Amino acid sequence: MKRIVILGSNFAGYTAALELKRKLKKEPHEVVVVSPTHEFLYVPSLIWVPFGRRKLEDIRFDLRPIFDKKEIKFIEQAAEHIDPDDNTVFLQNGDTITYDYLVVATGVKMNFDVIDGLNPEDHKIQNIVIPKLAIKTNEAFEDLVKDPGPVVVGATQGASCMGAAYEYLFNMDKELRQRKVRDKVDLYWITPEPYVGNFGIDGMPGGEAMLKMFMKLYNIHWIVDASIEKIEDHKIILKDGTELPYKMSMLMPPFEGADVMKASPKLSDAKGFVPVEGSYQHVSYANVFAAGLAVQVKPPFEIKGTAFGVPKTGYPSDVTGKIVAENIARLIQGNTKLKSKEWGRIPAVCIMDAGRKEVYLLANHLFKPRQFAIILPNVFNDFGKVLLEKYFLWKNKRGLAWLP
Repeated sequence: MKRIVILGSNFAGYTAALELKRKLKKEPHEVVVVSPTHEFLYVPSLIWVPFGRRKLEDIRFDLRPIFDKKEIKFIEQAAEHIDPDDNTVFLQNGDTITYDYLVVATGVKMNFDVIDGLNPEDHKIQNIVIPKLAIKTNEAFEDLVKDPGPVVVGATQGASCMGAAYEYLFNMDKELRQRKVRDKVDLYWITPEPYVGNFGIDGMPGGEAMLKMFMKLYNIHWIVDASIEKIEDHKIILKDGTELPYKMSMLMPPFEGADVMKASPKLSDAKGFVPVEGSYQHVSYANVFAAGLAVQVKPPFEIKGTAFGVPKTGYPSDVTGKIVAENIARLIQGNTKLKSKEWGRIPAVCIMDAGRKEVYLLANHLFKPRQFAIILPNVFNDFGKVLLEKYFLWKNKRGLAWLP
């Protein structure tokens, strides 16, 4: 009997666990999930929390009943570090667990140290990726409505999650208009991208023109190739000397690997990401795999200006979780031919919210070269974005990870 240990329980880890159990259901192998939380969170909908359109209880649920039903062992504990030479995971409570196969699906943490004054815990800059910070951003937004002033939204140098920041920007514009205070707010967008609509994937056909149209239509000022020098209480200073005053600001920082991976240098790079083959098997340890945001993904193009990263979203996390489960099942069953699909070859399937409107970004590959790529705006509603949320929550609440 083999023991497969999965670190992490959101998109990639949850999918990998359920798929492994399904593929190995006729064999007595043990699947163990180790995670500091028992809640699945639909992260893409955090963009709506700051504006009261969603509450956290709307987009998260308890994983434990599903794991119990599927006979997946769950350990609610954070991992501290991994010894891949001894096939052992050390937990923060002092316990250890050994494995035959390990899946790293630990996600990311935000590097607020990249710029002084960026950390929302200590300063006025807001963030939406962590639930408690999204709630704090909601409080800041309500204060802004009562006492309007300039707003700066965007991403710092090195950031990769520009898509969510764009969504927040357009939702900010829409909500301010609904509250009838938009004319009192000077709204700025700053990004390390070389042009609006790059998204960290070297753009999509028509993307730049569409984003510029939105910016002009909504009266949003924008600055590209932006690098932040310093953040003060009421102004952001760029490295070219530009000073942007703000009453409220939301900035996406760079991502780095989870603490457990940064503490496990044999398995990760300097930023804590896991280097893998196209099969998501570790480059040096054949019984270690990675899925989702924990995977090391390098830009496939040269970055000449301000540094930025490539995006990692829920769909590729779901896909890589399934690939990892398939490959581990194959190895256990004696099949050494592994399924391979490098991150950049995964299809681009994204619906970007544009403030009660939406944009479909579809391509046969996330990175170039692509044989098919199209952007389709829906200026009437964001029904597709809402439907996608409902679908993912529906299938995951029922343990139907095998569905697309």
